Amino acid sequence: MTVHFPFQNSYAALPANFFARVAPTPVEKPRLIKLNRPLALHLGLDPDQLDTSEGAEILAGKTLPDGADPIAMAYAGHQFGHFVPQLGDGRAILLGEVIDKDGVRRDIQLKGSGPTPFSRRGDGRAALGPVLREYIVSEAMAAMGIPTTRSLAAVITGEPVMRETALPGAVLTRVAASHIRVGTFQYFAARGDTEAVQRLADHVIERHYPHLKAAERPYPALLTAVIGRQAELVARWLLIGFIHGVMNTDNTSISGETIDYGPCAFMDAYNPATVFSSIDEYGRYAYANQPRIALWNLTRFAECLLPLLSDDQDKAVAEAQDLLGAFGEAFNDAYKAGLRKKLGLFTERDDDQLLAQALLDTMAAAGADFTLTFRRLSDAAGRGDNAEVRALFEEPAAFDEWAVRWRARLGEEPQSAEERRAAMRTVNPAFIPRNHRIEAVIQAAVWNDDYAPFEELLAVLARPFEDQPQFAAYADPPKPEERVCQTFCGT
Repeated sequence: MTVHFPFQNSYAALPANFFARVAPTPVEKPRLIKLNRPLALHLGLDPDQLDTSEGAEILAGKTLPDGADPIAMAYAGHQFGHFVPQLGDGRAILLGEVIDKDGVRRDIQLKGSGPTPFSRRGDGRAALGPVLREYIVSEAMAAMGIPTTRSLAAVITGEPVMRETALPGAVLTRVAASHIRVGTFQYFAARGDTEAVQRLADHVIERHYPHLKAAERPYPALLTAVIGRQAELVARWLLIGFIHGVMNTDNTSISGETIDYGPCAFMDAYNPATVFSSIDEYGRYAYANQPRIALWNLTRFAECLLPLLSDDQDKAVAEAQDLLGAFGEAFNDAYKAGLRKKLGLFTERDDDQLLAQALLDTMAAAGADFTLTFRRLSDAAGRGDNAEVRALFEEPAAFDEWAVRWRARLGEEPQSAEERRAAMRTVNPAFIPRNHRIEAVIQAAVWNDDYAPFEELLAVLARPFEDQPQFAAYADPPKPEERVCQTFCGT
């Protein structure tokens, strides 16, 4: 039985300076530890073929499937505000592209598959812990309906990787609408290669925004479209308490997907200044800073497109600034609409944002859990009883005062209590990938070769909006001794 990938590769057909052709480095004893069978079927792949020794070898990079054209993509990027003119895929190799059951082109990439010309003295490998983290969080994001890269498989390589200590090596098979980033455009713009910037822009339009091909001026339209997707994406991050942790321009996807789950985390207690990433020493990418950083990253994208907007530099800058000005409104509209849904409001009133912000301020003052507050609010809307929500606040009087305003606002709408509860439960998850749960999964896998906690957590997170009474403990925030205060990059 031969594993077949129906590759139709387009990025590898671009000029040679867009990438380096490089094959994965074979590993010793690959072992498949997780296969995303539903995703495999959606990609037109046979999960039974992948779930074999031959499949494990392909998913670990030990052998190449027919039709693969492995490449490491070139890109640059601003990392914590500092520009690096050449980054590129230092530990990831794009095997090729397939067309999924929806007719959408998807990249199949191996992450942790060995060194490439962009590795910058790195070993090109990945440790098991970061692979499991990305698998868990990306699939949880997908289950919550957040645009994201996906995880097709995780393979343990049978070889150690050296970080602070020797750790089990692993490879993640990542699936994305594409791996084109703001940093991809920066790579060519920094070299003054306007022809390559235009070629890349045309490729992006063809792949991600085909409706723009008929636009009178497609490049300003492309900038507008990317701004809109990023504004919507970051708003949705905030609405579920997600902190990316490393919002560099090379981690900003042109397709509008969440990409590169390094030191990412979800908030427990609500605090807009929350930072988990160990390398974000000054809080540049703190929870509440993410909209501002998204705009900063999009401004770098706009700078790359300036030669395509106008031959007149001043006119190009003025147009870019005008288009970037739409980000704030797009983000605010998406964020405010999301908050109304989380509060169970079906119509819009002028002071709804003040009502939402008052709750957030009360939560911050009390250290109330972000996810649990909104989930219990959903049930309170159906019962008329606030007891379970107010129990999350050490001093519930402030919440009680807010709840009076909330109940009065709900009374202005005709929906029944059960209709409201049902609607709120579709946007307020019961289960998120809490940091202490992820850490427990990683510890069991890395030190005991035990993947039962990993499988159970994935099963719970696959149904984030359902109660799942048998797994109710997974909804609980960490006890003080369980708190994970820092997350780390996998490199």
